[in-house]
Amino acid sequence: MFEGAFVDNIMMHSETRAYPVEPQITAGLIVGSQSFYKYSLRESTYPTLSLVDEIKDEFGNVIPPGHYELALSDEKDFLILIQSKIAIAIIPVFKVEIDMSEYEIVKDKKALKREKKEQKEIEKTNKKRAKQGMPPITEEDDIYQEASIEYIESGSYYLIRYERADVKAWGAIKG
Repeated sequence: MFEGAFVDNIMMHSETRAYPVEPQITAGLIVGSQSFYKYSLRESTYPTLSLVDEIKDEFGNVIPPGHYELALSDEKDFLILIQSKIAIAIIPVFKVEIDMSEYEIVKDKKALKREKKEQKEIEKTNKKRAKQGMPPITEEDDIYQEASIEYIESGSYYLIRYERADVKAWGAIKG
């Protein structure tokens, strides 16, 4: 039979515990206490594209591996690769699709009434959230977005797919 003090002392060592007693410390700071955790900006409204390998073009320009935001230009003729709010590359778009099924629903009178009712409910909820000091609910929170990249060996180019809400676009980089 073990003594109670022996078991208590063993469980105090972080090597034997499933979770450490205190948060991990890196460079003298407790994880989660740094300003970029506490006061970080909202996530981007653009889909994120992750590059594993660097991409070189015929002119010697290089896009290093990393995580990038992918934006579609207003004219829908270019995809813009953005990192830290700086445009890294502009990629020509060769195909754009816009899903028009949602626009047909908007013309329907029943759908318009339902939309007005939902907007009133959201306004009520936002007033309650404001009283509690919470941020309001916005339409931007529910937008579906996705970005992907794929190397096509037959044409030796990178195919980039952009999807945000009802817009899909495809661009290519000669690799």
